[in-house]
Amino acid sequence: MIRIKHSCRVQLVAVALDYHLTKQKQMKIQFNTGKNIFGNEELRTSVTYLVSEELSRFSNYITRLEVHLSDEDSIKNGQNDKRCMLEARLKGRQPIAVTEFANTQEQAVRGATGKLKSSLTTILGKQNRR
Repeated sequence: MIRIKHSCRVQLVAVALDYHLTKQKQMKIQFNTGKNIFGNEELRTSVTYLVSEELSRFSNYITRLEVHLSDEDSIKNGQNDKRCMLEARLKGRQPIAVTEFANTQEQAVRGATGKLKSSLTTILGKQNRR
C-alpha cells in the first residue's frame, strides 16, 4: 500500500478536477442587460457561474446560451419587476426561450434557470426516446 501525504492528495484532486473541466464541453454564454441594470463584472461572473453550473448536464446539446436581464419598472420599486430571459440555442433544433419575473435579479435568474432545465429535460427526453 502506498501512503500519500495530504498535500499530495490535494494536488491529485486538483489535477483530476482540472482534467475533468478541460474535457467537459463548454457552452458559450452571452450576457445582456437592459438600460436600467448596471452589468458589472461581478454580476456577469455570478450569473454566468450559476447558469453554467445548473445547466452543465446539457452542455453537449447547448451551443449558445443568451442571458437577458432587465428591470421592467425602471427606477421605481415594484413587485416582480426584475426580468430574466434565457434563450438556449440547441444543436439541430429550434431555440428555446423562457422568462421569469421576480423581486430580485438572483431570484429571476434562478427561476428562469429552473424553467429552462425543466424544458430541456422534457424536450431532450422525448428526443432520446425516439
